Amino acid sequence: QLQLVESGGGLVQPGGSLRLSCVVSGNLREYYAVGWFRQAPGKEREFVARISWTGGNTDYADSVKGRFTISRDNNKNTVALQMNGLKPEDTAVYFCAAPRGASGYAGSTASDYYYWGQGTQVTVSA
Repeated sequence: QLQLVESGGGLVQPGGSLRLSCVVSGNLREYYAVGWFRQAPGKEREFVARISWTGGNTDYADSVKGRFTISRDNNKNTVALQMNGLKPEDTAVYFCAAPRGASGYAGSTASDYYYWGQGTQVTVSA
């Protein structure tokens, strides 16, 4: 059983930056991969980025590649999403997620994940 809590969202102008954090708690005896997803109003939840347990493997959606960076600090049980060069189309609720059971690396679809945070709102607007 894992609990995930996101923070760091807010309102930012186009071209600005935000850093989201995902703190993981619960049964931390097992290793776990983490993914970030987002959902805009009226749209389906979409993959943003994922990171393996060791941090050695990362993957990004084409729409954020080169602008977003995912990282993790297992000593602090935290996964971060650094977002630079934000665009209005990045506006969404951002969720972090972890798969069920021990997993060194997980897929890029929402169905690959079982535990979800409550989300944090990111709004990019002038």
